[in-house]
Amino acid sequence: MIEDDCTTQIPFAKTGYFSDIICDFLNQDEKIKPFYSNFANVEGFNKQIEIKRNSRLVSQGSRNRLVKVLTNQYQNTNSSELTQKNIQLLKEENTFTVTTGHQLNLFTGPLYFLYKIVSTINLCEQLKTEFPKQNFVPIYWMATEDHDFEEINYFNFKGQKITWNTESKGGVGRLSTEGLSEVAKVFSKALDGSKNAEFLTELFIESYLKHNSLTEATRYLTNELFKNYGLVIVDGDDRELKSQFVPFVKEELLNQTSFNKVSKTIERLSKNYNIQVNPREINLFYLTDNIRERIVLNNGIYSVLDNDITWSKEEILKEVIDYPERFSPNVILRPLYQEVILPNLCYIGGGGELAYWLELKDYFQAVEVPFPILLLRNSALIISKKQLEKAEKLNISMEELFLNQHELVSQKVKEISEIEIDFSKQRNYLETQFKDLEELAKKTDKSFIGAVKAQKVKQLKGLDNLEKRLLKAQKRKLNDHVNRIKELQNQLFPNQSLEERQRNFSEMYLAHGEKLIPTLKAKLQPLEGKFSVIKL
Repeated sequence: MIEDDCTTQIPFAKTGYFSDIICDFLNQDEKIKPFYSNFANVEGFNKQIEIKRNSRLVSQGSRNRLVKVLTNQYQNTNSSELTQKNIQLLKEENTFTVTTGHQLNLFTGPLYFLYKIVSTINLCEQLKTEFPKQNFVPIYWMATEDHDFEEINYFNFKGQKITWNTESKGGVGRLSTEGLSEVAKVFSKALDGSKNAEFLTELFIESYLKHNSLTEATRYLTNELFKNYGLVIVDGDDRELKSQFVPFVKEELLNQTSFNKVSKTIERLSKNYNIQVNPREINLFYLTDNIRERIVLNNGIYSVLDNDITWSKEEILKEVIDYPERFSPNVILRPLYQEVILPNLCYIGGGGELAYWLELKDYFQAVEVPFPILLLRNSALIISKKQLEKAEKLNISMEELFLNQHELVSQKVKEISEIEIDFSKQRNYLETQFKDLEELAKKTDKSFIGAVKAQKVKQLKGLDNLEKRLLKAQKRKLNDHVNRIKELQNQLFPNQSLEERQRNFSEMYLAHGEKLIPTLKAKLQPLEGKFSVIKL
């Protein structure tokens, strides 16, 4: 059950919610080792520090540019002294970053947004302990250039989907926050009148009704939640930062190296794993206030898909020089962009993110950019004292809570049933009887052997059906117990999914208030490599 420190650690593989590629990655399986560089441990970070320190990309000029951009991006943000100190530390040659990224989901979106950032902050603190002569700055990279508005325009609160309905063109970060006052009203009505509810209402209003763009709103919101921990928030949709990426944009347009290298990697990966994303021939979008569409190449002419914008080779290379901010990396190139402009050691992401990062190592090598350490973010299930007591009364362990509901119910019904719902003895008896019949059949006509085997299959199948019917009958008899098991699991796993993928942080903040993030920070250890069940 829950351990003395109110946290239980469960191997990711035993939860049933993580893919083979991620489980093999965590176990450092030989099949996956060719697709990453250094692993997330002290030895791996020691090596990564030297690799990044010696990279031609991490120059004093690039550091100064980064600090200049961040200072400008933070000019209207009430940031903490620690965050300001961390920004200035980025000028120093012994300062490195740990980065996580996330879409600009409305009011942070799924709960795991908190886990990503807490993992990043905690890892920086742990690295400072291991390497006291170096500095480590936690970075949240806002996905301001994404255009999948339908993925981010809502959040779930106590089973209610709170949605922002508006039109979206171009990168979502530039989207006006106009119309979010109606969303604020809907959210406010869903809340109770508690002190925590007042905080959430005010936080939503301050974030979205007092800032003009989704980028500004998300920066404010994230800063309010994490500024005391020195988090630095980066908006990559920036002309100065894009100017540093120009050589790689040109290389992409002229040689399509990403497509060639990633395609070959995918061919190798697909022998053992499902593929997360597939590259385009050109992995760039053309970005303005109104559009974010793919750049394509046909018969020597570059064009913007579904638009009448076209260039010759010379014209598009000039466009890159004149307007670098208009060239937006897609999911394949965005990781490269991040690693070009940051003195970064490690990327922390979810299972889906790491799965596509594992496609990129050979491409990074081809364009001579150090490939970062990859780390699976912390995952957690928050369980209340009341829910914990219910689990104990039902004799359900923390690991058993993660079972498929049908499997969990069947297992528990078998445990508490006064009747033994296991026909193994009967199966063994039948096997013995038919073995004797088969020996007898060998002494007579061959056609009799077939009849014996057919009857054996029929009898064993009939026994299986009887066992299932007995189990079903016992579930009906123990209906109250079954319902309590289902109710508990449904509370903890909404829609039979991890709560971190379904619930919004506001639901947890309403219950636990300002202790929520400090508790998560105290309990989540990024290098443990296990799923946490936290009593709160």
